[in-house]
Amino acid sequence: MKKILATSLLLLAASGGTALAASAQPLVDANWVKENSCKPGVVVLDIRSAIDGGSQVDYLRGHIPCAIYSDFMKGGWRTKVNNVPAMLPPLPQIAKLIGSLGIDNNTHVVIYSAGTNATSMGASTRVFWTFKVLGDNNVSILNGGYAGYVADKSNKIQTGMNTPKPATFSAHFRPELDATEAEVAKAMKQHVALVDNRPSDQYLGVNHVPLAKRSGTIPGAKNVPEAWLTENDGGKFRDAAALKKLYKDAGVATKGEQINFCNTGHWASVGWFASREILGNKQARLYDGSMVEWSADPKAPMVQKIKTE
Repeated sequence: MKKILATSLLLLAASGGTALAASAQPLVDANWVKENSCKPGVVVLDIRSAIDGGSQVDYLRGHIPCAIYSDFMKGGWRTKVNNVPAMLPPLPQIAKLIGSLGIDNNTHVVIYSAGTNATSMGASTRVFWTFKVLGDNNVSILNGGYAGYVADKSNKIQTGMNTPKPATFSAHFRPELDATEAEVAKAMKQHVALVDNRPSDQYLGVNHVPLAKRSGTIPGAKNVPEAWLTENDGGKFRDAAALKKLYKDAGVATKGEQINFCNTGHWASVGWFASREILGNKQARLYDGSMVEWSADPKAPMVQKIKTE
């Protein structure tokens, strides 16, 4: 018995953080991070950027112990593809970025943004989706973000830069998590659930962002604004029970085929995360090109529910 126990302990030690990675949950809390941020096999990734009022300077001033920094807006997480901005980069490019952060395919990655609002959490969900669509399931998000972590004054922070040891990450694309324009057009004709995660004024066609060529939404789409998906538009996600009620009120099923979209796939990643990871709808996909791509195609139909001119 002692020999068996000793062997088991040796195997566990050899696996490092693999056991943690294998049981990765989509959301972890500050207590989990406190206990695990510096363990072998775990990489905590600070992605604060201009999108949530953060930067590398903020990281240097204070971050979760052992966290590695990568600016969400400037670090290379998104790029222009076929003249569409903010898309998933080519696989070799994004795999190189991930490896440079000391992440391999056995690493449990825990992502956090500033946690100031749903848009901030969208940075975390977008990076989370990136890992998932590249075939990596060993990824979690810190619920509440950095704001939630530092709200407890007893939680330790670290200053200065942590430099990772480069690793090799292999990308294995999962097309079932990503929807192309052609697939969205087909889904529209088949009455698949299309969920517009933009604010209601953009969904209705009252306003549109400068990158979008036209106002309105995809015909048949329902609106679940990103700000609905976190508590009071903050950094903590609503639980499944609350999300089910909101989806019901919005006329969106919580099961079956679903495609989430917004302008550039940022807010849509919040909706995709809520549907797939919290509500458990494994048929949810994200339309990466979203309305910036769709509205630029004159053949792609749109409906403007409220016209201002």
